[in-house]
Amino acid sequence: MAGPTMEDVAARAGVSRALVSLVFNDSPKVSERRRAAVLAAAAELGYQPHAMAKALASRTSTVLGVLVSDLRNTFFADVIEGLDGAATQAGFELVLNTGSRSPAREADALRRLLSFRPAGVVLLSPVLAASAIAAAARRVPVVLVSRGSRQPGVDTVNDDGVSGARLAVEHLISLGHRRIAHLDGGTATAAAARRKGYRQAMAAHDLPARVLPSEHTDTAGEKAVRALLGTVEGDDVPTALFAGNDFNAFGAISALEEAGLRVPEDVSVVGYDNTSLAALRRVSLTTVDQPRMEMGRLAVETLLERVRGERAEPVRQLLRPTLVVRGTTCPPSGSD
Repeated sequence: MAGPTMEDVAARAGVSRALVSLVFNDSPKVSERRRAAVLAAAAELGYQPHAMAKALASRTSTVLGVLVSDLRNTFFADVIEGLDGAATQAGFELVLNTGSRSPAREADALRRLLSFRPAGVVLLSPVLAASAIAAAARRVPVVLVSRGSRQPGVDTVNDDGVSGARLAVEHLISLGHRRIAHLDGGTATAAAARRKGYRQAMAAHDLPARVLPSEHTDTAGEKAVRALLGTVEGDDVPTALFAGNDFNAFGAISALEEAGLRVPEDVSVVGYDNTSLAALRRVSLTTVDQPRMEMGRLAVETLLERVRGERAEPVRQLLRPTLVVRGTTCPPSGSD
């Protein structure tokens, strides 16, 4: 059943539809008596003005578009919670869409978001072509989360992936591990920084790096570990794995246990992101924590600076991650 309309409010208050529109657009041209009558009628009917319709009518949008790369990854849920809190506090609403990590689908999802004429757009770890991001930034302010950019019209909010990866590897080395492999994130936007940090930490201790092709999914983590165990044995098996993200780590742990290896007694595993699943007692994953809600809050604040015309220069927010030690890491078996 359709909800009450602006025409219903006008009829209940005994005024014109145009006057109702003026009231909900905060026009100073409306007397307090008529404003009160319209608001009372709206309350009686349970009428709520449609944010997009209001934006189109007033040309002043209170909508922020959000493109989510992967709805299955709970990392993004925490970022969105931070986005929503900051947006609500500033009087804005979020409209979400996803492209399921497909450049073509993300481009289409972004077009749909822009059709709402948002005040600005937040792109969460998009796989979009840089040219598509630049084109969007020529229309509205754009901020990227978990992806870098050198474009002057685009702001970014990221964690320091190089530093985070080094934290993970240094932790494993401090426990006595020397054969440490990295499950790479492939084409994921954060993968290059984490791969670089891993290599730097291994080189700093004169240890050989072993990067295993993978992706930021549990399925890819399982596949990578199965492939590894199918080609090595004995002392060639790594005693520790640094996974590209938590979901990759979950898949790796599943494949290790399927092969009869114990985590962490036989192989220690470290993830990245500190998603809500990592803290579950049955998982208890050692992982690198990104300040996810803080990233969402900063993304909105950064975006609104552009929206309000407070600056034109790009901002590059880089937050420092921390290590959360739980139950999937311990010294290698046989160590003192």
